[in-house]
Order: sequence, then C-alpha cells, then structure tokens
Amino acid sequence: MAALKRLLSPARLIRSLLTSLHMKKPVLQVALDLLDLKRAIQIARESVLGGADWIEAGTPLIKSEGMEAVRSLRKEFPGHQIIADMKVADTGALEVEMAAKAGASVVCILADSDDAVIAEAVRTASVFGVRLMADLINVGDPVTRTKELEVMGVHIVNAHVGIDQQMIGKSSLGILSSIRESVTIPIAVAGGLDAKTAPVAVSNGADIVIVGGSITRSADVEASTREIRHAIDDPGTAAPERESPETMIRELLSQVSSPNISDAMHRKGAMSGIVSLCGDVKMVGKAVTVQGFGGDWSKPVEAIDVAGRGDVLVINNQGVTTVACWGELATLSARTAGLAGVVIDGAARDVDDIRKMHYPVFARACVPNAGEPKGYGEIGCEIEAGGQTVRPGDWIVGDESGVVVIPGERAYEIARRALEVRKTEERVREEIKRGSTLSTVSELIKWEKK
Repeated sequence: MAALKRLLSPARLIRSLLTSLHMKKPVLQVALDLLDLKRAIQIARESVLGGADWIEAGTPLIKSEGMEAVRSLRKEFPGHQIIADMKVADTGALEVEMAAKAGASVVCILADSDDAVIAEAVRTASVFGVRLMADLINVGDPVTRTKELEVMGVHIVNAHVGIDQQMIGKSSLGILSSIRESVTIPIAVAGGLDAKTAPVAVSNGADIVIVGGSITRSADVEASTREIRHAIDDPGTAAPERESPETMIRELLSQVSSPNISDAMHRKGAMSGIVSLCGDVKMVGKAVTVQGFGGDWSKPVEAIDVAGRGDVLVINNQGVTTVACWGELATLSARTAGLAGVVIDGAARDVDDIRKMHYPVFARACVPNAGEPKGYGEIGCEIEAGGQTVRPGDWIVGDESGVVVIPGERAYEIARRALEVRKTEERVREEIKRGSTLSTVSELIKWEKK
C-alpha cells in the first residue's frame, strides 16, 4: 500500500480503490444519438451483444421521442443501466424526476447550470434513487467546477467535447487529463472516441467510456462494439498517435468521397462541368493554382516544377474547350514529380495515353488541338475554376463523381464532418440490405418540413 500511495495522489488513490471495489473493468456506454426509437433500440441490441454495459438515450433521441425513449430502453434492457442525457439546464427537480420515473438509472445535467439547479437535481436524484452525471461541455474551468460539483453531491462527471468542437480538433482527453486528480467520484469521457482513442481515455483515468458514432453508425455494430470493448479492457500503455495536421487531413479526406464532402459542406464546394478523364481515380491534395489563357500551356507546365509532392494543380484556362493546355507529356511530368493530380477548367488532349497511366486528370473537355507556350498568366494566385473560387493551399478532392474545393482553414473540420457522413451512410446501407428502404430508414414523411 505504501508503494501505491507513492505512485498515486490521494484523490487518484481513492478513485483507484473505489474502482477496484465497484468497477472491475471500465464501463462502456453507448450513446444513442439518433432520431428514431425503433432504429435506436435495434442498434442498442447489437451493441449489448458486443459488450456495451450502459445504454444512453441521447439528447437528440429524447428531443425526438420524449420520455418514451427512456421507457422503451428500460423495458428492452431491464438488467442494464439506462442513462437519460437530458442536459438539464433549468428545473432540475422536474427533469430529474421525469427521467427517473421513466426508468433512467443516471440523469445527465449540464455542469455549467446554476448551483441552485444542480442542488435541486441532486436532492431529487437522492429521493428517486438515481445518479446524476454532470456534463462538462463548454465549462471554462473544468478543474474548479469539477471540485464544486463533487462537493454538491454530483455522482459522476463527464469530460465531454461536443460534436462541433470535435470537428475543429478539440479533444475530451485534454479535459480528462486536467480533472483526473481533482475528484474521487467516477469520471466519464465522451466525444468522438473510437477503438484507438477509447483505451487512451482508460489509461488516463476514465472509469466510464462513452462512445456514439463509432458504434451507432457502424455497418456491423456488434463487431465495432466488441473491438472497443477489447481495447478498453486491455488498454496497456495506450498513447495517442501524433501526426501533423496536414497528414491527418490527407488521411481523413482519402477515406471519403466527393459527395460525402459536399454533404458535409451543405452542398457547396463542388466544381461544375469538370469530370475525370480516367474514370475511377482518387485525388487528394493542396491546391497549387494557375491562371492561364486559352490554350497557353506554358504556365500549367511550369507549375509542375513549383508544386510539391502530393499537391494538386488547379488550372483556369478560361473554360476554353477548342484548344488543349494539357496533354500526355505534361501528365507524365506531373506523375513523375509526385503530384496528386490535375484539374483543368479547359481542355486536355492525348486522353488515350493519359488513361493508360490511370492518373487523376480532371477537365472540362478533351480536344486534339494543342495550344502554344506563350507564357501568359500567373502561378499561385486566387482563381476561379468550375464555378468555385480556389486559393493556394485550399484542399482539392476528386473522384469519379467530380471535384470539390475545401477552404484551407476549414479542411480538418470538413474532413471530420465528411467522415461522419460516410459512417452514417454505412449504417443506412446496412439497414437497406436487411430489407428496409431509404424512405423508411430516413423517416421522410415524419421529417418533411411542415
């Protein structure tokens, strides 16, 4: 014990002892942040088969279905803890009582609610025999507030970073690290966790790991849950991988399609009239821009020497389709230099040879006529291409569906959002394969604008 005390602070020692007594392994909580109760229950069933311990009626589900979501989950899973993510901000007594009577085991309140609200919620939780989890989302000083919450009688604190914050790179692991020595009550962690980051959370002191989209949006919910279950049960010395922002953006964008990205940008960013000359190819890279003039291929070719490996040339050739500013030799040069691809608002030629290379070239048209290397234009300026403004350093993604432009300053956010779009589609696709229809899964009639 003396050795243990030397290794652990008093707060962490108490939490460690409590964990050994009450939580032999980390709790895995699945957050059902869906709109449809029937779908949520089916996903919950599959997650329980994979090893989920606690079932959460997420805030979107409660807003869509009301307390019936909690009642149904309690009926379906009588032996499991049911969490009602009410995000209580006012009328603490009323909302806690409502959730408790519906069958909740744990009720979630916002940690930045007024102290009077939290005091009422704590008293009511005691009366109805439920626990209170305080969500630290948007709390300015998590350490101080966590200490206050424990003194007021809150049972669990949740180190949580919201979805929109996750999209711009904020992490709940930072909050977890800041508060883990501050309290003796159990700590939950939530916010974009998956099989890689969940064990990091456990290694850093999380007692309860809350996972949403990585489970609920999976085509194989049971397998995804089991993967996370195994990861948190044996976290080892898990540590987050450190990659450069550019590497992370490129990896994320390589996993998604141009339609995924367009959806993530609210149907913006797509070039018009620009198509792949080689069919099924994928291109991801930062833009090196070229302002050219009808058929002049000098600046487009010179830009190959300016661009770096993994970059994408984006050429405004004024939409001219009668004369080509690009051909097979330029393509070979770009491929040899390691460029990720080329986009031309204009025409290319030698398409048969380009297709043999299977290299990403996107253009408005193809034509045999070659232009002349006159040297007009500029490299590295803001241009218009395919109806989109493109600046040097913007991210360009192209595939058989077309080309999209992502503003450089929002690239990480959009890449993360596009990945969430893809995950959602994976689950919808799986449900359609099981016999449902897109209209049914999407609840189109229910959610049509009234």
